[in-house]
Amino acid sequence: MKKLSNPQVTIETIKKYDFAFQKKFGQNFLIDEHVLNKIILAAGVTKEDVVLEIGPGFGTMTQYLAEAAKEVIAVEIDKTLIPILQDTLKDYDNVTLINEDILKVDIADLVNKKNSGKPIKVVANLPYYITTPIIMGLFESHVPLENITVMVQKEVASRMQAGPGTKDYGALSLAVQFYAKPYIVANVPPNCFIPRPNVGSAVIRLTKWDRPPVKVDHETFMFSLVRASFNQRRKTLQNSLINGGIPVTKERIVSALKKMDLSPTIRGEALTLEQFAQLSDYLDT
Repeated sequence: MKKLSNPQVTIETIKKYDFAFQKKFGQNFLIDEHVLNKIILAAGVTKEDVVLEIGPGFGTMTQYLAEAAKEVIAVEIDKTLIPILQDTLKDYDNVTLINEDILKVDIADLVNKKNSGKPIKVVANLPYYITTPIIMGLFESHVPLENITVMVQKEVASRMQAGPGTKDYGALSLAVQFYAKPYIVANVPPNCFIPRPNVGSAVIRLTKWDRPPVKVDHETFMFSLVRASFNQRRKTLQNSLINGGIPVTKERIVSALKKMDLSPTIRGEALTLEQFAQLSDYLDT
């Protein structure tokens, strides 16, 4: 089978199937062999691995994954792509195609069936409009996984690895860093895709922690504090929490901040993940 990383092969496939790209699925297919190899290398895919690929498109990256991994589970929401994938992947007997919305798939069950419950690796060229729900869904459902290596919008990758006090730091930074160690592998220009997106992209690897880097009694409550803190990021932390509907009094917030040696006028964007965990434990009593 010809490799779809050759742009001419992708163009021929588009014409052969009279395929129409659908904006609602955020379809921009990667066609750069150099970037594809970087993704496989960054994910550390070996013949021991079961890989979950989200949104295979025509199967460009799936071909590379199938050659590197023991098995690939490719989940594609667009039913019009299934016959194309069956054609482009016909030479690979280690690929399972699933025509489903990834947000509705029982991934833990898949991992049990395909990898005996052992951690998998996730690789994806994600539709930008749904990047965060997919990544957070994987983390919050506690699916056994080693790492997630994904193509995302460049500014989203920056937010994932941003630290306190920076303009990119926010709820996404804290959520991702609670579950994983982020590392930007490469920036990817628009000309590496068909059709070209209007924004720059980046490959980021999220290596799952064996255990979270901070201890917190109730992570759900902590993340409610985080979300409230950044909903009105220019306000003080205490005002953001009160306006955000957190069921605590101003006095308790001020008292907690005093115990932490923090100013009562501090903003949420100045707190580290460790400080949010500490604040959560003080207030969640």
